[in-house]
Amino acid sequence: MKIQIINGPNLNLLGKREHEIYGEEGFDEFLKQLQGEFKDITIEYFHSNIEGEIIDKLHETGFSFDGIILNAGAYTHTSIAIGDAVKSITTPVIEVHISNIFNREDFRHLSFIGPNATGTIAGFGLKSYRLAVLSLLR
Repeated sequence: MKIQIINGPNLNLLGKREHEIYGEEGFDEFLKQLQGEFKDITIEYFHSNIEGEIIDKLHETGFSFDGIILNAGAYTHTSIAIGDAVKSITTPVIEVHISNIFNREDFRHLSFIGPNATGTIAGFGLKSYRLAVLSLLR
């Protein structure tokens, strides 16, 4: 099994920004733990702060991987184009959020990805990614 994790804008700052929302652990350290826990599957990682690069990665992996875990960051709430890209591919996509987006500002309650994703996991910190992997394994 092959899973692609795609993180969007500002998620490269995990462990450095807003600890009360995103925690203190950086994503690279967490990714090593996740890959160590799921040794029998390939977990690849991609990050970009650029909307078009996220769309390109969805197109690139969206017909050949077994699953995609997508945390589009703030693009979740603004990018019809990323939502359309998710809708256009055949690989199942799990939308992930570290924080509970429904417990935050009203604009974060809208997702252009969720209606096109297989499912959404939010509010469990970095463990949201682990839950997404488990859901793809089922």
